[in-house]
Amino acid sequence: MTDDVQGDSDAPEQIQVRRAKLDRLRAAGIDPYPVGYPRTDTIAQVRERHPDLPADAATGDRVGVTGRVILSRIGGKLCFATIRDGSGDLQVMISLERVGADALAAWKQDVDLGDHIGVTGEVITSRSGELSVLADSYAITAKALRPLPDKHRGLGEEARVRQRYLDLIVNPQARKMAEVRAAVTRSVREELHARGYLEVETPVLQTLHGGANARPFATHMNAYDMELYLRIALELYLKRLVVGGIERVYEIGRIFRNEGADSTHNPEFTMLEAYEAYGDYNTIATLTRELLQAAASEALGGTVLHRADGTEIDIAGEWRQATVHWSLSEAIGEEVTPDTSLDALRKLAASAGVELKPEWGPAQVTLELYEHLVESRTVEPTFYRDFPVEVSPLTRQHRDDPRLAEKWDLVAFGTEIATGYSELVDPLEERARLTAQSLLAAAGDEDAMQLDEDFLRALEHGMPPSGGMGMGIDRMLIMLTGAGIRETVLFPLVKPS
Repeated sequence: MTDDVQGDSDAPEQIQVRRAKLDRLRAAGIDPYPVGYPRTDTIAQVRERHPDLPADAATGDRVGVTGRVILSRIGGKLCFATIRDGSGDLQVMISLERVGADALAAWKQDVDLGDHIGVTGEVITSRSGELSVLADSYAITAKALRPLPDKHRGLGEEARVRQRYLDLIVNPQARKMAEVRAAVTRSVREELHARGYLEVETPVLQTLHGGANARPFATHMNAYDMELYLRIALELYLKRLVVGGIERVYEIGRIFRNEGADSTHNPEFTMLEAYEAYGDYNTIATLTRELLQAAASEALGGTVLHRADGTEIDIAGEWRQATVHWSLSEAIGEEVTPDTSLDALRKLAASAGVELKPEWGPAQVTLELYEHLVESRTVEPTFYRDFPVEVSPLTRQHRDDPRLAEKWDLVAFGTEIATGYSELVDPLEERARLTAQSLLAAAGDEDAMQLDEDFLRALEHGMPPSGGMGMGIDRMLIMLTGAGIRETVLFPLVKPS
């Protein structure tokens, strides 16, 4: 059976019934989709004005409110409905005494769950004390041709993602998540602005892909007859701006990576990257912590994070810091250093059940062990510092140990939230690193970066010592709320059903 509302004959019965009501309204000269309604107040404004009324009270306050009918109770001479607008829920009452017999009959006959309506009348409380609007008149403002989900069965997980509008209609928590996300993003912008950072926009379509180890999406530009990539990072253009003299710069932009999708990955996501001249990975870690703490306070009203299992973590104050090799040694129970041999690392991986690729060297094996044995088990926010330099191609070598890079990953609740660096600004060393990446790409590594001559040319004009960080807005929401990425993104990419 098709679910197409255009074909009345084979549409589901409830849709056919609603189409018949639509036709009847139009035949009676009633527009089921009028241009507007004389709304005087949002539901929240009505509630704010009348917070503590006793039961069975009249206010004399006449309002016009609008909303979607989400509950309905039909009676003989009095009908009740709960309507929901963007600010909250409110009961409306349609009585024979106030609207007359014809209007009451029309309500019973024409108004369905899911319809948008407008109601004009007096603010009162019912006998049970429920704040209500007692209608003098009402109108359908948008007739719904499809029913709302069954309130007992609810929406399945797939339906919530594929039909987010239904999730937003019936699930207040979904709307709350959208509000939290907006508050987080607004807080980040305000905090960075207060610190003198300039917000910019850089190209999404790029001739080369770089700034991260990730597989890009490719496309073709007809006007120039050339292949282009959707960007996988913001980094290389932002660094050009630092070279140009914009010493504190950031962007919040969409990133596209042609990789897998799971509870923490979506192929399209929102990234924050920020760079500061004469900063390093220490100063940028402080900035990252303060941005997250401010975002929690703004969006959640405090710094205590709650999880579904009852876990609570207060993210105020300083956060734990530890080096990668020390943390890995603690997890394994055996010392691991930058000098640990490849054979020894492979034996440790085998004993821990961590699968490795045969072509990996010591640095990549160390990274894989860290991700399985350290990152995945971390709960409280922790900066893991000083990664092997071979797996950090755009990062400055450690000032005290050239085998390491001045890079950290911020991890919380088993998920990487952000990464930060003391930036590599030596153009000759950068060329050597990118050349090595390009050789990997030529050998078939689809995640390796390409050699970007224009970026190297910019570095050759001189980039000051700098600190930089990247943090997914979606990952921020995962950390702050405990939700999966398909809940923090309003419209995650999913395969067609």
